[in-house]
Amino acid sequence: MNLRSYLLALAAALVVGTWMLSGRIGERADAPSAERDAGAAAPVMDVAVTELEAERVERFLESQGDTVADRDVQLRAETGGQVAAVQVEAGDTVAPGDPIVELAMGDREARRTEAQARVDQAEADFEAARQLSGDGFQSQIAVTEARAALESARARRAAIEEEIDNTRITAPIAGQVESRGVDTGDYLAAGEQVVRIIDVDPLVAIGHVAQQSIRQVETGREVRIELATGDTLTGTVRRIGNAAEAGSRTFRVEVEAANPDGLPAGVSATLRIPLETVRAHFLSPAWLALAASGEVGVKTVDDADQVAFAPVDIVRTERDGVWVTGLPDRVRLITVGQGFVRPGDTVNPVAADASANGG
Repeated sequence: MNLRSYLLALAAALVVGTWMLSGRIGERADAPSAERDAGAAAPVMDVAVTELEAERVERFLESQGDTVADRDVQLRAETGGQVAAVQVEAGDTVAPGDPIVELAMGDREARRTEAQARVDQAEADFEAARQLSGDGFQSQIAVTEARAALESARARRAAIEEEIDNTRITAPIAGQVESRGVDTGDYLAAGEQVVRIIDVDPLVAIGHVAQQSIRQVETGREVRIELATGDTLTGTVRRIGNAAEAGSRTFRVEVEAANPDGLPAGVSATLRIPLETVRAHFLSPAWLALAASGEVGVKTVDDADQVAFAPVDIVRTERDGVWVTGLPDRVRLITVGQGFVRPGDTVNPVAADASANGG
């Protein structure tokens, strides 16, 4: 290497060294060190807030349950025989006393005639014995035996007459024929089911109320019933159980509601029993937060733009939100960013609609 090349290499090394040194010096001058950052104030964060005002809403005691028919009758035959005629179909509406099924008479009419003849004979025998006893020709024992024979004959006549009456099966209640289990020509044994009749007007909703809340329920209290079909009925509490169920410690509550449209029984229902009117705020569930203690609440911003946590009580739920109590009448609620700030932090509150418009 000649002298010229050596000098050029040395000059290049000096230039690079000077550039590196100037870069490190510039870095310390322009970028604060970790020690300087530790003492610097944290940046103020933007949060979206919305201002809410309390409204008067009704507080409900809510219970999940089912609906049942007011009366549900499994009509059964009280005597046996062949079905001679069927007067109803499934779905028919019946009134008390309407004919349902008629059984063949068979030999019943002949048996009734025989029973009547035995009664006539027994009455004659008893009258003769009584007269002879009065004339002293027959003992009192004979009169007693004749009376017993007469009562026995009358009992047999009554039995066959009742059996004949039972060949005509009629509706015991007003309602609708839900199902029919017999047809003309079938043979029915005593006790066999003929039809099922249900009465759904009124409709009865059955729910269960926790032991802590049962004292808030009383008979006659108006109840709103929301059915799984989407229909709504208004009824009144007609009965409250006197003993809690062993497993759940809840009390059975029966609510009776007029059902002129014949809404079906057996569907799920939500019972809402109004308790009182309170001032509450309507919130999206997404705005709720959970404190370290487990309390449910929301994060708000005060007049000094500082974050505060406010516990709330959920008093009513709806499809698109919840009503809560525990907040001041007017409150600035954090709706976006609440997960990144803590109580006591200073924030820059931005109106929720402006935040949305500005991205």
